[in-house]
Amino acid sequence: MMRLRLVLPLLALCGLLASCTRPDDGRVVVKFWAMGREGEVVTQLMPEFERTHPGIRVEVQQLPWTAAHQKLLTAFAGEAMPDVFQLGNTWVPEFHALKAIIQLDAYLAQSAHIQRGDYFDGIWDTNVIDGKLYGLPWYVDTRVMFYNRKLLAELGYRQPPTTWSEWMKAMEAVKRKVGPQNYAMLLPNEEYETLLGLALQQDEPLLRDGGRYGNFRSASFRRALQLYGEMFEKKLAPMERVSNVYHEFSMNFISFYFSGPWNIGEFRRRVPAAAQDTWMTARLPGPNGYSSAIAGGSSLAIASSSRHPKEAWQLVEYLSRTDVADKFNELTGDMPPRRSNWEAPRLAKDPYARAFREQLEYVKPVPKVPEWENIVAAMRVMGERVAHNTISVDDAVVELDAEVDRILEKRRWMLDREQRQ
Repeated sequence: MMRLRLVLPLLALCGLLASCTRPDDGRVVVKFWAMGREGEVVTQLMPEFERTHPGIRVEVQQLPWTAAHQKLLTAFAGEAMPDVFQLGNTWVPEFHALKAIIQLDAYLAQSAHIQRGDYFDGIWDTNVIDGKLYGLPWYVDTRVMFYNRKLLAELGYRQPPTTWSEWMKAMEAVKRKVGPQNYAMLLPNEEYETLLGLALQQDEPLLRDGGRYGNFRSASFRRALQLYGEMFEKKLAPMERVSNVYHEFSMNFISFYFSGPWNIGEFRRRVPAAAQDTWMTARLPGPNGYSSAIAGGSSLAIASSSRHPKEAWQLVEYLSRTDVADKFNELTGDMPPRRSNWEAPRLAKDPYARAFREQLEYVKPVPKVPEWENIVAAMRVMGERVAHNTISVDDAVVELDAEVDRILEKRRWMLDREQRQ
């Protein structure tokens, strides 16, 4: 009886676990990893996919963005990759170098739903390595200017500035208007996106000699870093952190903010109702007028270890259809990579989305090297040092080039070895 009392609860527990395990119903199981909010929302799109693809069952796993990169690398090393996964488009070169993702050109050629010409060129290009496609854009991200249009109008600006010189004059005018305790521009100096955005607006590349060396001593990057530093030097941007951007914007503590599409929803929700008519979006001013911008966003990739690449592609293709992308945009607020989706009334009639739509035609990818995450981290640190005036621009570009050359040392060795073979 004592043994029976011990065994019966174990049997009950085993029965409970068995009841929670999905039975093998004969369908192909496609494992899909997605990050953050997208990982939550995409599950709502799976019932329709499974209904229209009755031979496939999708298992979605959500990853936090903060751990996603390391989780994917760990899964690759442990031979435990999912079939399909969301991939930040700056990560594509790294996972291509690891041979962790498959080429998609053959699938694309047979697709009735995916038209290359419908995608923004710069976004598509982030997924192309050596002329071959390794990911399909899922949603896009670029950075534009959120600005106080009411304050600018009071200062005589009917339109937002389009050049760097106009922008600086406008910010200086704002600073005079709001006083010494307030500022013109929010530039969180622990972030790199603003400096990167300024650098990408110019013709000279950030890396040279086929991505073997840094090119941060170029006149182009020097100008970008100089402008960035001047915003702090002239006290146009605060050094301290801002805990509530939306409150500070409504109080005229800041009047310009460089940010992405998710902030449209945040500004609508969190800027007080009395100040809702004060904000608008505009393309980022360029050296001599509007120019290039960051081609950000996420892509869908198929693991090279997948045992079901055909079914995995069917999921990628489904999520890339315009009707599904429209639903995804409605659920998440993420911006679609296909021009045809921007014709939907929700986006076409949204005045705050217009600047993003215009800028997406001119975005370009960052250098396609696996080491890019380390390079941009070094660039962020150098930008922060310039902002704090602990290093001059001239010294910063030399030191940054040296650090990037060190980061790329293994890349140079591998490329030289390939040439010798």
